[in-house]
Amino acid sequence: MKTILCYGDSLTWGYDAASLGRHPLADRWPSVLGAEFGDDVEVIAEGLNGRTTAFDDHLAGADRNGARVLPTVLTSHAPLDLVIIMLGSNDMKPWIHGNPVAAKQGMQRLIDIVRGHDYPFDWDTPQILIVAPPAVTRTDNAEFKEMFAGGDDASKRLAPQYSALADEAGCGFFDAGAVATTTPLDGVHLDAENTRRIGHALAPLVRIMLSL
Repeated sequence: MKTILCYGDSLTWGYDAASLGRHPLADRWPSVLGAEFGDDVEVIAEGLNGRTTAFDDHLAGADRNGARVLPTVLTSHAPLDLVIIMLGSNDMKPWIHGNPVAAKQGMQRLIDIVRGHDYPFDWDTPQILIVAPPAVTRTDNAEFKEMFAGGDDASKRLAPQYSALADEAGCGFFDAGAVATTTPLDGVHLDAENTRRIGHALAPLVRIMLSL
């Protein structure tokens, strides 16, 4: 059996902008991805609302710095064959930095952590698949409009940055914006149909990377 860790933010957690709750388990993209492989693959969903690549945000009780939390997560779920990282949307918040180049550097830090981690029992280092989240879009939601001010333009430049990084670092890459768009309800999150699309679209690439 192969084991995949999906490391992300609210798009991985399954935030539902319509209900202000959480999508049903079957609709979240890690679950959809897992259903593509059945018992051959275990897919672990590790999503946290507000998580950044490698930057502090102290507006919640949980630690949102993806770089600080990742080592613990890698150990608790080891051994792993593949780590899928879909982060960067929250990096577009202006009080984080709002800069796709900085998000790329944050993603590089996560790659370095995965590859340099002290895995227990000398288990092999997992492969890495970088996923660029769908771009932030304009919304009439006043709170999210201010929360991600400028993020619609900045996030459009995120996928090219991640693609270049994947080539440089020898990682897999997928642009989730090629198959999914964010909901106009808040401009950031995904409805059930769009989160399912990501899970289905990732399956062929994962199959190649894991030789399934």
